[in-house]
Amino acid sequence: MLKTISPLISPALLALLAEMGHGDELVLADANFPAATLARRLVRADGLAIPPLLEGLLRLLPLDGFVTHPAAVMRRVDAPQSDAPIWREYQALLDAAEGRSVAMERLERFAFYERARASFAIVATGETALYGNLIVKKGVIAP
Repeated sequence: MLKTISPLISPALLALLAEMGHGDELVLADANFPAATLARRLVRADGLAIPPLLEGLLRLLPLDGFVTHPAAVMRRVDAPQSDAPIWREYQALLDAAEGRSVAMERLERFAFYERARASFAIVATGETALYGNLIVKKGVIAP
């Protein structure tokens, strides 16, 4: 255990976050996502829901302020124009962590898979919400 670091952040995930550089992307994958198939680096967070994990991550991980969309979700296949309910939680956490409105991109399913395949790493969670996958892009901490 470390002070101010969420106990949901495992040592493996903490090391991975430290290894990431500006512009690297991290996928928080729901329980249905093919994480092991797509990951270059895979960290398991089985049994964890994404919102509390995201809240802990955002205490440590700055979002990229130099891009239009520092976060992305997988657009719904069943209702492409509708948001998944869990996205409201993500939006609130992203906005609170950054102190500003953070734009989330909605990616078509297979475009999301390709972006996940190219990401720095994938965290496989136990999130059961449909369309619960989220990509975040690491930013910088100003001096």
